[in-house]
Amino acid sequence: MTSEPCDGCGRSVRIAGGIGDFWSFETESSGGMTLELDDGGEFFLCHDCIARLPDDRVVTSEDVKSL
Repeated sequence: MTSEPCDGCGRSVRIAGGIGDFWSFETESSGGMTLELDDGGEFFLCHDCIARLPDDRVVTSEDVKSL
């Protein structure tokens, strides 16, 4: 199992796939994803932080930093 810290809350988030899951046969999905924003920002966020982002306009790096 591989994990990466969420850029929003800092929590360690599971990343599915890769060689670590090959031997353990883990079937659990990833706990987050990398977002590439229109303003050039790139952030790995857990699903909880993604849900906290605004959904009525384009998300910016400032929105992620305010989490």
